Amino acid sequence: MLITSKDNETIKEIKKLKEKKYRKEKYIVEGIKMIQEAIQYDANIELVVYSEKFGISNVNLEGIKTIEVTESIFNTLTEVVSPQGILAVIKKNEDSKKIDYSTEFILALDGIQDPGNLGTIIRTADATNLKQIIVSKDTVDTYSPKVIRSTMGAIFRVNVIETEDLAQELDNLKKEGFKIITTSLQTNKSIYDINYNKSVVVIGNEANGVSDKVYAVSNQKVKIPMLGKAESLNASVAASIMMYEYVRQNLK
Repeated sequence: MLITSKDNETIKEIKKLKEKKYRKEKYIVEGIKMIQEAIQYDANIELVVYSEKFGISNVNLEGIKTIEVTESIFNTLTEVVSPQGILAVIKKNEDSKKIDYSTEFILALDGIQDPGNLGTIIRTADATNLKQIIVSKDTVDTYSPKVIRSTMGAIFRVNVIETEDLAQELDNLKKEGFKIITTSLQTNKSIYDINYNKSVVVIGNEANGVSDKVYAVSNQKVKIPMLGKAESLNASVAASIMMYEYVRQNLK
């Protein structure tokens, strides 16, 4: 059946997911590649919506609930300038709130604000085979459309755990045997001078860096060597350098 009314209850519920306050339990992904990744990695797909002009044979949706909508209705659901005509509503995994303490390296983000930065960090974490990232509650919403798109499917393979109190969570991790490492310009210690096994590396806000509360619980402050005139690096670049230093040390 083709849905033609914007007042359809299902359509109204999907529209709500464009706002952060309604994304506590589910979120939207768009495009063939993202939906294929969701299927491949067993994401909990509640529903797939496609426009009447979309070629449904382009993707295998066997066993998945689908609805067809008019082009105009689909355009009210998407935030993409040139949409492919297909999106999915994904339910969040209940395990997404649990930290895995058995891992050797965890990345934590303190107040990252740019969606592109967060998406790139998640994608790089996936590339380095990290399975989880902890984010402060004031970090940009992981499930915003811009973040989701920039993860390029990594969102299905990296568990992003939001914590109400990052400093307290880091203190708990210290009790579990982790050392807390923060990036700082106020140190002579290079990122190449320390071992990253059983550690949490914290990347701070783009403008203000790591918060004072987080600095207070850190065991070690390190800096990325800056050989040129630049005073700082993009947050996603800094995070990538730190993740790959952990990889480098463990490839020996």
